[in-house]
Amino acid sequence: MATQAEKAHVFRDLHIQKKPFIIPNPWDSGSARVLSGLGFRALATTSSGFATAIGLVDGEPGREAVLAHAATLVAATELPVSADLENGFGDSPEAVAQTFHGALAAGLVGGSVEDYSGKDLYETEHAADRVRAAVEAVRGAGFPFLVTARAENFFRGKPDLADTIRRLQAYQEAGADVLFAPSLPSVEALETVLREVDRPLNVLGGIGGLASLTLADYERLGVRRISVGSLLAMVAYGGLIHAARELRDAGSFGWAQELSRAKDLRALIRG
Repeated sequence: MATQAEKAHVFRDLHIQKKPFIIPNPWDSGSARVLSGLGFRALATTSSGFATAIGLVDGEPGREAVLAHAATLVAATELPVSADLENGFGDSPEAVAQTFHGALAAGLVGGSVEDYSGKDLYETEHAADRVRAAVEAVRGAGFPFLVTARAENFFRGKPDLADTIRRLQAYQEAGADVLFAPSLPSVEALETVLREVDRPLNVLGGIGGLASLTLADYERLGVRRISVGSLLAMVAYGGLIHAARELRDAGSFGWAQELSRAKDLRALIRG
């Protein structure tokens, strides 16, 4: 089995190659093994997908549960795993540092930290201090643990591109390895961000103004990494809801025709 350090170097190298890569987001060990079996090169957790899988809503599980979940995904696959660590599970830089120490212990090779408190965006200087704390917490690991800093403006109903860019620039100065501004509204906004930062940029694919872009489009633009957040989990749960409603309301089994989509499931789980 690959060591955490070996996985970390693989993960870092994915960010410095010219061709971008897709990092899908499993929500449990089974989905992690399926995605690994399908040939993806790295995985990232989804806070919303995980919360749904244990009967909660996004933001409810808490640090201990999130890190334990991340450790199960690390154990389920040979791929590098990065984690959605939400806002670091506390407002202070010290709380963020504690979370990232836990991320190292869980076997992760990367993690993200948001600049949203749960009520509002943190003031930029304080948010940058929180990123700095995350970076310092993993600096002595002996391998390149990648810290992703998220500017949540567009994701949290504060669509200010200039402020988004100022925040991303502050986070790269604080030492972030990867930058992320989820839900950018257009290709033009994405191009502007790419011109104004000098770190690899993660983009949330499949939604909003970027929904129609393909991997080839992202390569042309200069994006390094594309994640999908909770989208795969929500598609899976959407299929469950659709099938269960037909079963309940019509007493019919047309939904079972979809079983052919899972014909390779056993082989993928077993690797």
